[in-house]
Amino acid sequence: MKNHKNRDQTKNLSKELKNSLDELIILKSKNGYISCVNAFEIVLDVKVIPDVVGYMVDKLDIRLTKCQLGLFGYKPDKKILKPANDINSDIMILIEKKQKENCISCKNIWEIASLLEISKIDTASLCERLKIKIKPCQLGAF
Repeated sequence: MKNHKNRDQTKNLSKELKNSLDELIILKSKNGYISCVNAFEIVLDVKVIPDVVGYMVDKLDIRLTKCQLGLFGYKPDKKILKPANDINSDIMILIEKKQKENCISCKNIWEIASLLEISKIDTASLCERLKIKIKPCQLGAF
């Protein structure tokens, strides 16, 4: 992953919390991989920011898989995100407001999807159609 710019995201966490995070990540991982869904379950359970979990996953040399936006971690093609067939103007207006220099964050995609009560991957697929790049990842994968 390595998108944490060598910053220790855990420096303000207690040793007990770091150990708990390690245990949860190992418990929810399988064969050296943890899904985006499982990583976010840890975020919600432990109440830390996603970047902390992403940093800990990276430190444990575990790889993220099955991005909830469909951007990486799927077999055989890694990426399952496809451009939307139709353009939903409500989603497009929100994406246009949140994007900067033809990029929008993963967090903003999640917020738009939640606000409009649609799936994250459908929101991301409209970005794909509009050729708006999604970055950065909340977990630090990209």
